Amino acid sequence: MARDQLKKTASWAALKYVRSGTIVGVGTGSTTAHFIDALASIKHQIAGAVSSSESSSVRLKSYGIPVFDLNDVHLLPLYVDGADEINDQLQMIKGGGAALTREKIIAAVADCFVCVADTSKRVEKLGRAPLPIEVIPMARSYISRQLIRLGGWPKHRQNVITDNGNVILDVYHLDMSDPIQLEKAIKALTGVVTVGLFAERGADVALIGTTHGVSILQKIFLQNTQD
Repeated sequence: MARDQLKKTASWAALKYVRSGTIVGVGTGSTTAHFIDALASIKHQIAGAVSSSESSSVRLKSYGIPVFDLNDVHLLPLYVDGADEINDQLQMIKGGGAALTREKIIAAVADCFVCVADTSKRVEKLGRAPLPIEVIPMARSYISRQLIRLGGWPKHRQNVITDNGNVILDVYHLDMSDPIQLEKAIKALTGVVTVGLFAERGADVALIGTTHGVSILQKIFLQNTQD
């Protein structure tokens, strides 16, 4: 089965977590685009969406789904987004679409974070994919030097400016044995806006599209989202 079909299968499975009458948090990327398509099929059952990127907002609006500013939203029961990598602890690397800061903000607000991905994104240990870091432009060289000290190989993502007006460093070969500590260390560097490690606030549920259907990974303490 083609990877795009696996992404679609996982994304449509996320509809069961959507509560009627609520605002839904929506991420960015090719897998999330499938979720937006799925959300359009029940658009009259929801109040609207909060989006992590301009591209997702455009897609939502094209279906007639209202897009709200997060500052005007007091309750966000659900956030659905993809991942570049996800492990069995539901920690992720995200940011391939350069929307990591807004994604991390929405994830912090949401009661439940559902990650949708195809089986190629599931890994035993994070770090196969480069780690995106959003950086204030004037700090790019300084942050690169600090990342080298941490053992990484930073590379400036050329011709990419985030929706926040910043640049992206993709970092290779970092030691990911302790993702939470690494996330804290990088966030502490002056000039870093955020890092694409979603370890402190990982997903609550992962829906992984496989050739045998959707595999569900879930944190034990997660309450039933349908209650």
